[in-house]
Amino acid sequence: MTPSTTAGAAGLIREALEVYGDDAQAADALRGYARRLAEPLRIAIAGMVKAGKSTLLNAIIGEEIAPTDTGECTRIVTWYRHGHTPRITLHPVTGEPRNLPLKRVDGRLVFALDGVEAEEVERLDVEWPAPALQAMTLIDTPGIASVSQDVSARSIRFLTPEDSASEADAVIYLMRHMHASDLRFLESFRDTAAGRSGTVNAIAVLSRADEVGAGRIDSLLSAGSIAERYSRDPNLRKLALGVVPVAGLLAQSARTLRQPDFEALQLLATLDRAARERMLLSADRFRRSREPVALTEEARSSLLERYGLFGIRLAVVLIRNGYPEPTPLAHELARRSGLDPLLEVLDRQFQARAEALKARTVLVAVGNLLDTRPREGTQELAASLERVQANAHEFRELRLLAALRTAGVDLAPELAAEAERLIGGRGAAASLRLGMAPDSGPDVLAAEARRCLARWRRVAESPLTARSAVETCRVVIRSCEGVLADFAARDAQAQSA
Repeated sequence: MTPSTTAGAAGLIREALEVYGDDAQAADALRGYARRLAEPLRIAIAGMVKAGKSTLLNAIIGEEIAPTDTGECTRIVTWYRHGHTPRITLHPVTGEPRNLPLKRVDGRLVFALDGVEAEEVERLDVEWPAPALQAMTLIDTPGIASVSQDVSARSIRFLTPEDSASEADAVIYLMRHMHASDLRFLESFRDTAAGRSGTVNAIAVLSRADEVGAGRIDSLLSAGSIAERYSRDPNLRKLALGVVPVAGLLAQSARTLRQPDFEALQLLATLDRAARERMLLSADRFRRSREPVALTEEARSSLLERYGLFGIRLAVVLIRNGYPEPTPLAHELARRSGLDPLLEVLDRQFQARAEALKARTVLVAVGNLLDTRPREGTQELAASLERVQANAHEFRELRLLAALRTAGVDLAPELAAEAERLIGGRGAAASLRLGMAPDSGPDVLAAEARRCLARWRRVAESPLTARSAVETCRVVIRSCEGVLADFAARDAQAQSA
């Protein structure tokens, strides 16, 4: 399904260029959308001030390359792309782009704007040879609801432009608690031209999740319960594909664990539990402690800055309970931080739909062009746009998913829930669509797909099914047929090999 959708979007751009080739601005924009089809998916990281956006971005990338302080650079939209050679390019509001020097301080990348004010910068473009950036381009945005209206406006303009598709194909939205301002932003993102094409393309992250339980070792469990409650909230459910709790600081430090950190944590693990608990009652008490003697004040301050009390507690417990080496400890800390579950959600909700999300952006752009720059001879282009929208099943799935999460459909609750799962509401993989274990064999999955297909055909043909729900049934049936077609194609490929 995906190759034909991508080909349809590419063909639509070629046709639009024939119509608007004499309009330099429109043609340049169309060529840009054509390039987007070949690029990795663009995922923006957004949220209120101090929600932990840059920290989470570093954790996803696995390196400390995004500034996490409150300096000038956190007020600038910054793109992180894959590149074979590290490079930082400053794009000013006026003038030509120029390269910035690469500087590291204590292992962290530092951006030196070379005398340029943040207000004079359109964006920063960071190319970095990180494996994570091969599959996605991450965009760090300034905080929404900043005390500086200009800073907030910069993020809003970038993420929710009034007359064009957003520069981002999808959004990771960070929130510390669910406030009305968070819902307003997600609503505005959905109401962009891209959103009106019918989809839900945001994931909510309950950031700084370790603070929910005041840094206790069970904080992530408490945060998980809150995230589960938020994910069922009808106001948030229609705006985000899920809610994931993440201790961002711990995730970042786990992915960048240093040998001195590990040695300091090992020293703390030599203390008995009572002494450790007294020491970790507060950050000030931890800094002032004199035990163990070999742990310097500088090392204590570094641990607090990088891990926080929650991360220190968790790391020490893990070291004492079977993680005596740096690499296994780092992996376990990353898992327990909530980062691994977030990466899994990104993979099944965004990466699995990457081509459809990018193609949808193209369709939105062409539709917007037809609306804002009408001219003679666009009837065939408009017909082609409508044809691609109608024939691409991925778009029908995305529209139905949005409908199921917003207005709903005229089906019994259990059937509506199954429909959402079968069209990819939990992820595009066959096992997720069918509600089966990930390690289920192809024969088992195919049998379940046939069973679902037969049931939904019966639902569609039943005189008790409302006429308004028949189209929903047809989309679900096509999704089941698509799963079976994929299995048949794999079988044919295996037999011909």
